[in-house]
Amino acid sequence: MTSVLITGPTKGLGRIATLAMAARADRPDLLLVGRNLAAVAAEARALGATVHEIETDLSRLADVREAAASARKLVESGAVRPLHAIVGNAGAMSSDTRQASADGYELTFAVNYLAHAQLIGDLAATLAEPGRIVLLGSNTYHQNFWRGLLRVPPAQWRDPLEIARPADADATPGLAANGTAYSNAKLAILYYAHELQRRVRPGIGVTVFEPGWMPGTSLGRGAPAAAQSVARGLGRIPGVSTPEKSGPLLASVALDEKWAHLRDGAFVLKDHVIEAKPVAHDRQREARLWAATGELLARG
Repeated sequence: MTSVLITGPTKGLGRIATLAMAARADRPDLLLVGRNLAAVAAEARALGATVHEIETDLSRLADVREAAASARKLVESGAVRPLHAIVGNAGAMSSDTRQASADGYELTFAVNYLAHAQLIGDLAATLAEPGRIVLLGSNTYHQNFWRGLLRVPPAQWRDPLEIARPADADATPGLAANGTAYSNAKLAILYYAHELQRRVRPGIGVTVFEPGWMPGTSLGRGAPAAAQSVARGLGRIPGVSTPEKSGPLLASVALDEKWAHLRDGAFVLKDHVIEAKPVAHDRQREARLWAATGELLARG
Protein backbone atom coordinates (compact mmCIF):
# COMPACT_ATOMS: atom_id res chain seq x y z
CA MET A 1 0.00 0.00 0.00
CA THR A 2 1.32 3.36 -0.95
CA SER A 3 0.93 7.10 -1.32
CA VAL A 4 1.32 9.23 -4.43
CA LEU A 5 1.97 12.96 -4.61
CA ILE A 6 0.78 14.67 -7.79
CA THR A 7 1.09 18.32 -8.80
CA GLY A 8 -1.48 20.10 -10.94
CA PRO A 9 -4.37 17.68 -10.24
CA THR A 10 -7.28 20.06 -10.81
CA LYS A 11 -7.76 20.11 -14.58
CA GLY A 12 -7.16 18.16 -17.75
CA LEU A 13 -4.57 15.40 -17.63
CA GLY A 14 -3.82 15.84 -13.91
CA ARG A 15 -7.47 15.60 -12.89
CA ILE A 16 -8.12 12.47 -14.94
CA ALA A 17 -4.91 10.84 -13.68
CA THR A 18 -5.87 11.67 -10.10
CA LEU A 19 -9.33 10.16 -10.47
CA ALA A 20 -7.87 7.09 -12.20
CA MET A 21 -5.61 6.53 -9.19
CA ALA A 22 -8.50 7.13 -6.78
CA ALA A 23 -10.61 4.51 -8.56
CA ARG A 24 -8.00 1.73 -8.44
CA ALA A 25 -8.66 -1.40 -6.41
CA ASP A 26 -5.31 -0.84 -4.67
CA ARG A 27 -6.08 2.86 -4.34
CA PRO A 28 -3.17 4.82 -2.93
CA ASP A 29 -3.38 7.71 -0.53
CA LEU A 30 -3.25 10.89 -2.61
CA LEU A 31 -1.34 14.06 -1.80
CA LEU A 32 -2.64 16.77 -4.12
CA VAL A 33 -0.40 19.79 -4.67
CA GLY A 34 -1.72 22.87 -6.45
CA ARG A 35 -4.41 25.52 -6.26
CA ASN A 36 -8.19 25.24 -5.93
CA LEU A 37 -8.07 21.59 -4.93
CA ALA A 38 -11.45 21.21 -3.23
CA ALA A 39 -13.45 19.97 -6.23
CA VAL A 40 -11.04 17.27 -7.43
CA ALA A 41 -10.36 16.21 -3.83
CA ALA A 42 -14.10 15.69 -3.32
CA GLU A 43 -14.32 13.65 -6.53
CA ALA A 44 -11.40 11.46 -5.45
CA ARG A 45 -12.86 10.93 -1.97
CA ALA A 46 -16.18 9.94 -3.52
CA LEU A 47 -14.29 7.14 -5.26
CA GLY A 48 -12.98 5.92 -1.92
CA ALA A 49 -9.52 7.47 -1.82
CA THR A 50 -7.84 9.04 1.19
CA VAL A 51 -6.90 12.54 0.04
CA HIS A 52 -4.78 15.31 1.50
CA GLU A 53 -4.92 18.77 -0.05
CA ILE A 54 -1.75 20.87 -0.08
CA GLU A 55 -2.73 24.24 -1.48
CA THR A 56 0.28 25.66 -3.29
CA ASP A 57 1.16 28.30 -5.85
CA LEU A 58 3.81 26.51 -7.90
CA SER A 59 5.07 29.79 -9.33
CA ARG A 60 6.39 30.73 -5.85
CA LEU A 61 9.36 28.71 -4.61
CA ALA A 62 8.59 29.57 -0.98
CA ASP A 63 5.16 27.98 -1.42
CA VAL A 64 6.75 24.91 -3.01
CA ARG A 65 9.08 24.51 -0.04
CA GLU A 66 6.14 24.76 2.34
CA ALA A 67 4.27 22.14 0.29
CA ALA A 68 7.22 19.77 0.50
CA ALA A 69 7.43 20.32 4.26
CA SER A 70 3.70 19.57 4.60
CA ALA A 71 4.01 16.38 2.56
CA ARG A 72 7.04 15.27 4.54
CA LYS A 73 5.20 15.85 7.82
CA LEU A 74 2.22 13.77 6.64
CA VAL A 75 4.50 10.88 5.70
CA GLU A 76 6.77 11.01 8.75
CA SER A 77 3.82 11.28 11.16
CA GLY A 78 2.15 8.23 9.66
CA ALA A 79 -0.91 10.23 8.58
CA VAL A 80 -0.43 8.74 5.12
CA ARG A 81 1.16 5.53 3.95
CA PRO A 82 4.78 5.57 2.67
CA LEU A 83 5.35 7.83 -0.31
CA HIS A 84 6.36 5.71 -3.30
CA ALA A 85 5.66 8.05 -6.22
CA ILE A 86 5.97 11.72 -7.07
CA VAL A 87 4.19 12.81 -10.25
CA GLY A 88 5.32 16.21 -11.50
CA ASN A 89 2.33 16.87 -13.73
CA ALA A 90 1.71 20.61 -13.34
CA GLY A 91 2.48 22.73 -16.37
CA ALA A 92 1.95 26.19 -17.77
CA MET A 93 2.73 28.15 -20.89
CA SER A 94 2.92 31.86 -20.17
CA SER A 95 1.23 34.15 -22.66
CA ASP A 96 4.16 36.56 -22.41
CA THR A 97 7.79 35.56 -21.81
CA ARG A 98 8.40 38.98 -20.24
CA GLN A 99 6.24 37.84 -17.33
CA ALA A 100 8.19 36.90 -14.21
CA SER A 101 7.35 34.58 -11.36
CA ALA A 102 7.35 35.83 -7.77
CA ASP A 103 11.04 34.89 -7.65
CA GLY A 104 11.90 36.80 -10.83
CA TYR A 105 12.11 33.85 -13.23
CA GLU A 106 10.44 33.42 -16.62
CA LEU A 107 7.06 32.00 -15.67
CA THR A 108 6.91 28.97 -17.99
CA PHE A 109 10.33 27.78 -16.84
CA ALA A 110 9.47 28.52 -13.21
CA VAL A 111 6.29 26.41 -13.13
CA ASN A 112 7.19 23.56 -15.47
CA TYR A 113 10.74 23.02 -14.32
CA LEU A 114 11.99 24.93 -11.28
CA ALA A 115 8.98 24.17 -9.07
CA HIS A 116 9.40 20.44 -9.62
CA ALA A 117 13.16 20.56 -9.12
CA GLN A 118 12.53 22.26 -5.76
CA LEU A 119 9.78 19.85 -4.73
CA ILE A 120 11.70 16.73 -5.70
CA GLY A 121 14.89 18.00 -4.11
CA ASP A 122 13.04 18.53 -0.85
CA LEU A 123 11.22 15.17 -0.93
CA ALA A 124 13.77 12.78 -2.45
CA ALA A 125 14.92 11.58 0.96
CA THR A 126 11.29 10.96 2.01
CA LEU A 127 10.50 8.81 -1.03
CA ALA A 128 10.33 5.13 -0.07
CA GLU A 129 11.98 2.36 -2.09
CA PRO A 130 11.11 1.13 -4.60
CA GLY A 131 10.07 4.61 -5.60
CA ARG A 132 9.18 6.43 -8.79
CA ILE A 133 9.57 9.99 -9.94
CA VAL A 134 7.46 10.72 -13.03
CA LEU A 135 7.91 14.04 -14.81
CA LEU A 136 5.67 15.39 -17.54
CA GLY A 137 7.48 15.75 -20.85
CA SER A 138 6.64 16.88 -24.35
CA ASN A 139 7.97 16.06 -27.79
CA THR A 140 7.96 19.76 -28.60
CA TYR A 141 11.62 19.84 -27.51
CA HIS A 142 12.51 18.83 -31.10
CA GLN A 143 11.08 19.68 -34.51
CA ASN A 144 9.34 17.26 -36.86
CA PHE A 145 7.25 17.63 -40.03
CA TRP A 146 3.90 18.10 -38.29
CA ARG A 147 5.16 20.47 -35.62
CA GLY A 148 6.91 22.45 -38.33
CA LEU A 149 3.70 22.58 -40.36
CA LEU A 150 1.81 23.85 -37.30
CA ARG A 151 4.64 26.27 -36.47
CA VAL A 152 5.27 24.74 -33.07
CA PRO A 153 8.81 25.89 -32.23
CA PRO A 154 11.42 23.48 -30.88
CA ALA A 155 13.72 24.24 -27.97
CA GLN A 156 16.48 26.77 -28.47
CA TRP A 157 18.81 25.78 -25.66
CA ARG A 158 20.95 28.37 -23.93
CA ASP A 159 22.62 28.52 -20.56
CA PRO A 160 19.92 27.77 -17.94
CA LEU A 161 20.50 31.10 -16.20
CA GLU A 162 19.57 32.82 -19.46
CA ILE A 163 16.54 30.60 -20.04
CA ALA A 164 15.31 31.44 -16.53
CA ARG A 165 15.55 35.17 -17.21
CA PRO A 166 12.31 36.86 -18.41
CA ALA A 167 12.46 38.50 -21.81
CA ASP A 168 13.44 42.15 -21.95
CA ALA A 169 10.67 44.69 -21.49
CA ASP A 170 10.98 45.81 -25.12
CA ALA A 171 10.81 42.25 -26.52
CA THR A 172 7.93 41.45 -28.84
CA PRO A 173 5.60 38.89 -27.24
CA GLY A 174 4.03 36.20 -29.38
CA LEU A 175 3.23 32.54 -29.81
CA ALA A 176 6.69 31.75 -31.21
CA ALA A 177 8.49 33.07 -28.13
CA ASN A 178 5.96 31.43 -25.80
CA GLY A 179 6.29 28.10 -27.60
CA THR A 180 10.08 28.22 -27.48
CA ALA A 181 9.98 28.89 -23.73
CA TYR A 182 7.69 25.89 -23.26
CA SER A 183 9.91 23.64 -25.39
CA ASN A 184 13.01 24.80 -23.49
CA ALA A 185 11.31 23.90 -20.20
CA LYS A 186 10.45 20.44 -21.52
CA LEU A 187 14.00 19.85 -22.75
CA ALA A 188 15.19 20.93 -19.31
CA ILE A 189 12.96 18.24 -17.79
CA LEU A 190 14.65 15.57 -19.92
CA TYR A 191 18.12 16.79 -18.98
CA TYR A 192 17.11 16.99 -15.33
CA ALA A 193 15.63 13.48 -15.36
CA HIS A 194 18.89 12.00 -16.65
CA GLU A 195 21.02 13.84 -14.09
CA LEU A 196 18.56 13.17 -11.26
CA GLN A 197 18.78 9.43 -11.88
CA ARG A 198 22.55 9.60 -11.36
CA ARG A 199 22.06 11.29 -7.99
CA VAL A 200 19.09 9.56 -6.33
CA ARG A 201 19.27 6.33 -4.38
CA PRO A 202 19.44 3.11 -6.44
CA GLY A 203 15.88 2.14 -5.49
CA ILE A 204 14.35 5.21 -7.14
CA GLY A 205 13.48 5.21 -10.86
CA VAL A 206 13.05 8.42 -12.86
CA THR A 207 10.69 8.52 -15.86
CA VAL A 208 9.41 11.18 -18.26
CA PHE A 209 5.82 10.77 -19.50
CA GLU A 210 4.63 12.31 -22.78
CA PRO A 211 0.81 12.26 -22.95
CA GLY A 212 0.69 12.94 -26.68
CA TRP A 213 -0.56 16.04 -28.41
CA MET A 214 -3.62 17.38 -26.59
CA PRO A 215 -4.80 20.55 -28.38
CA GLY A 216 -7.48 22.59 -26.66
CA THR A 217 -6.50 21.86 -23.06
CA SER A 218 -6.15 24.57 -20.43
CA LEU A 219 -2.39 24.67 -21.06
CA GLY A 220 -3.02 27.01 -23.99
CA ARG A 221 -5.34 29.35 -22.13
CA GLY A 222 -2.93 32.24 -22.66
CA ALA A 223 -3.17 31.97 -26.43
CA PRO A 224 -5.40 34.30 -28.47
CA ALA A 225 -9.07 33.33 -28.65
CA ALA A 226 -8.83 32.41 -32.34
CA ALA A 227 -5.90 30.07 -31.69
CA GLN A 228 -7.74 28.42 -28.80
CA SER A 229 -10.77 27.88 -31.02
CA VAL A 230 -8.64 26.20 -33.69
CA ALA A 231 -6.99 24.02 -31.04
CA ARG A 232 -10.37 22.86 -29.73
CA GLY A 233 -11.33 21.85 -33.26
CA LEU A 234 -8.09 19.91 -33.72
CA GLY A 235 -8.77 18.14 -30.44
CA ARG A 236 -11.76 16.42 -32.04
CA ILE A 237 -9.66 14.73 -34.76
CA PRO A 238 -9.66 10.92 -34.30
CA GLY A 239 -6.38 9.69 -32.84
CA VAL A 240 -5.45 12.96 -31.16
CA SER A 241 -4.73 12.56 -27.46
CA THR A 242 -7.13 13.78 -24.79
CA PRO A 243 -6.89 13.92 -20.99
CA GLU A 244 -9.49 11.14 -20.85
CA LYS A 245 -7.21 8.87 -22.89
CA SER A 246 -3.83 9.83 -21.46
CA GLY A 247 -4.73 10.46 -17.80
CA PRO A 248 -5.15 6.76 -16.92
CA LEU A 249 -1.87 6.04 -18.73
CA LEU A 250 -0.05 8.54 -16.52
CA ALA A 251 -1.59 6.88 -13.46
CA SER A 252 -0.39 3.53 -14.77
CA VAL A 253 3.20 4.73 -15.20
CA ALA A 254 3.15 5.98 -11.61
CA LEU A 255 1.73 2.79 -10.08
CA ASP A 256 1.60 -0.32 -12.27
CA GLU A 257 4.14 -3.10 -11.92
CA LYS A 258 4.66 -3.22 -15.71
CA TRP A 259 6.54 0.10 -15.46
CA ALA A 260 8.52 -0.68 -12.30
CA HIS A 261 11.73 -1.32 -14.24
CA LEU A 262 11.91 2.14 -15.82
CA ARG A 263 14.92 4.28 -14.96
CA ASP A 264 17.33 6.85 -16.36
CA GLY A 265 14.64 9.26 -17.52
CA ALA A 266 13.02 6.67 -19.78
CA PHE A 267 10.72 8.52 -22.19
CA VAL A 268 7.22 7.02 -22.23
CA LEU A 269 4.92 8.16 -25.04
CA LYS A 270 1.44 7.31 -23.75
CA ASP A 271 1.77 3.55 -23.40
CA HIS A 272 5.20 2.66 -24.80
CA VAL A 273 8.83 3.64 -24.30
CA ILE A 274 10.47 5.57 -27.13
CA GLU A 275 14.04 6.76 -27.58
CA ALA A 276 14.53 10.45 -26.95
CA LYS A 277 16.31 12.34 -29.71
CA PRO A 278 20.10 12.76 -29.44
CA VAL A 279 19.69 16.43 -28.44
CA ALA A 280 17.99 15.24 -25.24
CA HIS A 281 21.13 13.36 -24.14
CA ASP A 282 24.00 15.68 -23.31
CA ARG A 283 26.07 15.03 -20.18
CA GLN A 284 27.63 18.49 -20.27
CA ARG A 285 24.28 20.27 -20.51
CA GLU A 286 22.79 18.00 -17.85
CA ALA A 287 25.57 18.74 -15.39
CA ARG A 288 25.37 22.47 -16.12
CA LEU A 289 21.60 22.47 -15.65
CA TRP A 290 21.97 20.73 -12.29
CA ALA A 291 24.49 23.31 -11.08
CA ALA A 292 22.47 26.25 -12.42
CA THR A 293 19.29 24.87 -10.87
CA GLY A 294 20.93 24.83 -7.46
CA GLU A 295 21.90 28.47 -7.95
CA LEU A 296 18.41 29.50 -9.08
CA LEU A 297 16.66 27.70 -6.23
CA ALA A 298 19.02 29.23 -3.71
CA ARG A 299 18.18 32.69 -4.99
CA GLY A 300 14.42 32.11 -4.99
